[in-house]
Amino acid sequence: MTNETARQPALTTGEATSPPHRPRRTIELDRDEALRLLGSVPFGRIVFTRHALPTVRPVNHVLDGGDIVIRTHDGAALTAHARDADGTGVVVAYEADVIDPDTRLGWSVVATGYARLVTEPAELARYQELLVPWIGHTMDHAVRISPDLVTGVRLTADGDGALGNA
Repeated sequence: MTNETARQPALTTGEATSPPHRPRRTIELDRDEALRLLGSVPFGRIVFTRHALPTVRPVNHVLDGGDIVIRTHDGAALTAHARDADGTGVVVAYEADVIDPDTRLGWSVVATGYARLVTEPAELARYQELLVPWIGHTMDHAVRISPDLVTGVRLTADGDGALGNA
């Protein structure tokens, strides 16, 4: 072993130091249950393309009639993409989850669809009341994501058929 190799820390995945757990399995969620779970948490991650590469940003959201709404600011890349998109909007994915780090049980939901800027003043004002930004930017815009595809999984202990809103 060279001195250079000796100075490099060993790579770990966390599995080696974690206590052993019972086997896990995933249960596919239907669209309604996946959206219910997504609506039960205030935060998620928006995924969109920036400079031809995937970009992920943590955001807070509200679920409104099956659509996911987030607030953005004028300089945000997503705001510009949604503004420049044609009538269908810009393709995005939205992910939210709750997974317990100790038990490794929980759920994860991904919604994929089109994002459009909310332009109607009364609707925008309503979202400004419903959705308080959690970062220090002035958030003058709202983006509505209309999901075409909603998938989700529940992570359960093997043999456990149900898990609450983890």
